Amino acid sequence: MTIALTRTQAPVVVDEDKCIADKGCTVCVDVCPLDVLAIDPTKDKAYMKFDECWYCMPCEQDCPTGAVHVNLPYLVR
Repeated sequence: MTIALTRTQAPVVVDEDKCIADKGCTVCVDVCPLDVLAIDPTKDKAYMKFDECWYCMPCEQDCPTGAVHVNLPYLVR
């Protein structure tokens, strides 16, 4: 399993200013079928833990604040 080292490598990007995980929201983590998203215990914000995304999009669609964005590769669009 590949670890996403930087935000540019990760297909799922979380806008930390919009993320409300610090208020108890875990929607993106809960709906991800691969469990690649997690809540960072130091920042209390969601992030992509592993780069194994299937581009299924429920994390982006279900996020109540629009903080999650899935960068679809050109050939998947």
